[in-house]
Amino acid sequence: MTRKTDLSLPPYFNLDPASAAAKLGRPVDTTRFAKAAAFCARGRDDLARKGYAPDGKKRLRKFSTWEICRYLIPVASSHLRRVLRNNPELPQGEGEGGAKWFTLEEVLALRNFFAEEGAAKKEYRPYRPKGLPAKVVAVANFKGGVGKTSTAAHLAMSAALDGYRVLVIDLDSQGSMTSIMGGRVADEWQTVFPLLAKDYALHVREENEVREAKGEGPLPLDETLTEALKITAADVVQKTHWPNIDLIGAQLNLYWAEFQVPVWRMMLRRWPLWDALTGFLGREGLLRDYDIILLDTPPALGYLTINALAAADILLVPLGASFLEFDSTGRFFDMLYSTFASIEDGENAARRTAGLPEMKFEWDVVRALITRFDANQQTDLANVVQAYFGDFMNAYRQDFTALVGQAGEQVNGIYEADYRDFNRETYVRGRETFDRTYAEFKEILIGSWWRDQAMEKKEAENGEAQTA
Repeated sequence: MTRKTDLSLPPYFNLDPASAAAKLGRPVDTTRFAKAAAFCARGRDDLARKGYAPDGKKRLRKFSTWEICRYLIPVASSHLRRVLRNNPELPQGEGEGGAKWFTLEEVLALRNFFAEEGAAKKEYRPYRPKGLPAKVVAVANFKGGVGKTSTAAHLAMSAALDGYRVLVIDLDSQGSMTSIMGGRVADEWQTVFPLLAKDYALHVREENEVREAKGEGPLPLDETLTEALKITAADVVQKTHWPNIDLIGAQLNLYWAEFQVPVWRMMLRRWPLWDALTGFLGREGLLRDYDIILLDTPPALGYLTINALAAADILLVPLGASFLEFDSTGRFFDMLYSTFASIEDGENAARRTAGLPEMKFEWDVVRALITRFDANQQTDLANVVQAYFGDFMNAYRQDFTALVGQAGEQVNGIYEADYRDFNRETYVRGRETFDRTYAEFKEILIGSWWRDQAMEKKEAENGEAQTA
């Protein structure tokens, strides 16, 4: 029997130009963009509220005894129930019998109790040296779609569940992190924009004092800069539905900073524009008030990203196990080198002339991490990426999990998803993906702190020795 050959043509043959033209509709003018944006805004709000409570606010779910004992506090469930019975002043949770449910605030209170009264060798609170500042963590790569925001959001949630105080700063004018955290940002004055403006205004004020002493005219402080001088952290930091995660949000107008920052720099060449965010974090006491400050950056090496990278102690660079993402990430590192080496060269030339010590950018740790990993299809390429990046690479590759997509439909992270909405094994397997990413990050975090503490101790000992 002869097999009949399929002679049908591909769909791009024999298209009729007249019919194609009839489907085009009218030419598009700029007002059509406004209409599309309005529809998208309405749809975005409707979709975002799928994860919100009926009153329009986002709330964090409660945690079961099983979750607490498995993931949050290292105690047996029978021991937890016994402690609750013997200490009625502690949060007792909701529910009957052994199936109790607790808010995260209550979980944190229980953790504090066990830290004071529990076994000395168990880790009820995460490692955090006293007297040292928060660690600033930037998640960056100028290629979009590599999982920057998802990685930053889940690290923030992991750290919060672990007991750390976290400040998330959204530097991407798309505002995806702000949406995940349930933030509301009316305009650019509720973003980091006025903080950058304030840093510039403070430098202008200092410059004008010098100019006045020389009998020169002052640089202008316009209305924007004058208003920015009044802004403090309290004006832009907002609470989230997580009790130990705060947020500085973003919205579309934040992108204006990319145009305004170079204008300010032209007006005052000695303004270190890359240090504006660093200065704000220090001046406003945020390095003291939090344990971790997470910076979610836009997919571009603009002035906001440069500020984030300059402020960061730890740099995380997510990428997928594909040639294009590997290639783009290599170019990202090349741009980091050329950008920051150029700043160092320019600044140090002036510093040498003035007899001042030279500056040098340094990061505690830089790690690239593979996201959305499919072991069945990407192992060989991931091994190649690992070989070329070497010690820049995280050991663990973050598996792709359908759990993220299902949680994302409710604009939630997986830690916000109720495991009862999934098969428990699916939940445990999906959560493990991010738990292992957090474990590797936490090792970097506490190692950086420990090294800082050891260096501080050594410097103090050397100072005492010199005094003696």
